[in-house]
Amino acid sequence: MKKVIIGIHGLANKPPKESLEKWWKQSILEGLAKNCGLNNPKFDFKMVYWADLLYKYPLHDDQNFNFDKLYNTEPYIEAKPGALKKYKDSWKDAIRAKALDLAGLTLDKFKNDHPYVGVFADWALDKLLRDLAFYYDNGRKIKSRSGELELARKVLQDELKKALLENKDNDIMLIAHSMGTIISYDVLRDLGQSTEKIGISHFITIGSPLGLPHVKGKIIQERKYDPSVRTPSIVTNKWINFSDKKDPVAVDIHLRDDYAQNDNGIQVIDDVILNDYQKPSDNKNNHHKSYGYLRAPELSESIYGFIAES
Repeated sequence: MKKVIIGIHGLANKPPKESLEKWWKQSILEGLAKNCGLNNPKFDFKMVYWADLLYKYPLHDDQNFNFDKLYNTEPYIEAKPGALKKYKDSWKDAIRAKALDLAGLTLDKFKNDHPYVGVFADWALDKLLRDLAFYYDNGRKIKSRSGELELARKVLQDELKKALLENKDNDIMLIAHSMGTIISYDVLRDLGQSTEKIGISHFITIGSPLGLPHVKGKIIQERKYDPSVRTPSIVTNKWINFSDKKDPVAVDIHLRDDYAQNDNGIQVIDDVILNDYQKPSDNKNNHHKSYGYLRAPELSESIYGFIAES
């Protein structure tokens, strides 16, 4: 049985699939080498890519047109020496987790409580609201790969379902980023109700908005067969949720209090990391960037454990 890591991105525009797939894998390999001393690991990597279904043109990296709105200002670049560090837990984290759970976090409250994240947070949170509206809009249709005009949610979900079912005989780690975590959660829950025999060994969410009350409400509303907010039944080994506390999209970094265990006894594990990614143009941090998550020491150790499992 092969080890397969399947990556799934969010709803923002992206570079072409070949570039994004290469950069995700480079980030993973960089983390394994620097954090775990593992070079040339054996696993297959596949990217579930749908930016071409949502945008007419992809982002590009042609510096002759760096003034173009489609110029990619955040490509993969190798981490600076010493930048990959583990997060040190604080006694304040447990208090903060309890407070957020009791408060029922809203985006406005997050903005008021975290003014230090600045302009990027405002942009990211506004973008998140638009993405959520797009995804849950029952009137929003896009063209599928076959050219049929279908509900946008279904088209995106079908892309992931296809990739998972094509690898159902392999050992799968699914890594989902940003809005991709909501789509992957929906797909895994629905596959658990299908007749397909498939298991996901490791479910990894990074920079996830799954803690938003609005999202949990939609999960409950849409699943008449089982409205519980829990780990998808087809997750057989682990669900780990990695978040950076300064990531404005991962508004609630503690999912364990919100998502119950499945029948296999698997409950989400929350792990705080330090996302090191900095834009090469101005060295400003982007604590939501996928490349920084993928090479964080804690995530590298999880991937290492997955690869090493017999």
